[in-house]
Amino acid sequence: MPASSRAVEILQIGPYPDWDQLPLDEAFTMHRYFEAEDKAGFLAAVGPDVRGIATRGELGADRAMIEALPKLEVISVYGVGYDAVDLAVCRERGIRVTNTPDVLTRDVADLGVAMMLVQSRGMIGAEKWVRDGSWAAKGLYPLKNRVFGRNAGILGLGRIGFEVAKRLEGFDMDIAYCSTAPKDNAGDWKFMSDPRELARHADFLFVTLAASARTRHIVGREVIEAVGPEGMIINISRAANIDEEALLDALEQGRLGSAALDVFEGEPKLNPRFLALDNVLVQPHHASGTFETRKAMGKLVRDNLIAHFSGADLLTPVL
Repeated sequence: MPASSRAVEILQIGPYPDWDQLPLDEAFTMHRYFEAEDKAGFLAAVGPDVRGIATRGELGADRAMIEALPKLEVISVYGVGYDAVDLAVCRERGIRVTNTPDVLTRDVADLGVAMMLVQSRGMIGAEKWVRDGSWAAKGLYPLKNRVFGRNAGILGLGRIGFEVAKRLEGFDMDIAYCSTAPKDNAGDWKFMSDPRELARHADFLFVTLAASARTRHIVGREVIEAVGPEGMIINISRAANIDEEALLDALEQGRLGSAALDVFEGEPKLNPRFLALDNVLVQPHHASGTFETRKAMGKLVRDNLIAHFSGADLLTPVL
């Protein structure tokens, strides 16, 4: 990076851990949007000189923010999802966009499989059963459902979906997937072109596809009900891929057996109906939440910015 790079001004949309923040502060002049009380005034003051944005997947950058930055050249997203970035205006203005794929793929897949196991075997309730004395007072914990040998559906066989399916092979599961086209690396896994067909196959439906306008609510009432009263939906993608109202209705009325969810509309202020249900496992959007992965994500955000302002090729371009 050239010695003058410290003069490059970056708008930082959300906080990062010190292991990311300190190197960013050394490499660039960082403007902390998230700390500003008057955000419009802050943008008006620093916006004319900002050349890059460092953001997080769930925070993104909308059209109004981008249009307030006349010199903006690049947006570096901390996360694999970039649906919260207005790509249309980026295309209009030739603004580059990057994300952090691959480095988080296996951690996300691990959590998805773990959620399936925890929910299917009732492990949260079972621990409480031991801790509150119910085991001693009431005897054995109620029986739950097995995982091995059952049917799995992977909705979206991208990087994360592929890693989920690889892990499920260890449980001798019958694996099918739905994607835009059959995948050469899918081996013996069954391809299904219709999400409803996949849902009818699946005892466990994993939602692992990237979010876009086209995939919004792709898991709607028909897909949810096709999974059925004995099935489970596991979402480790984006909340917008599932129709939450239809999901809640089905869970409350017993038309869907259970769900395990790491993402929610309006998070962290999720719909309180979820908290009233005992057939939902809720997690705080932390599928990539390991020290190792978060450090790798932060480095990739920084390296993409450094590459752009050094005139090098972007490491992980979206646009």
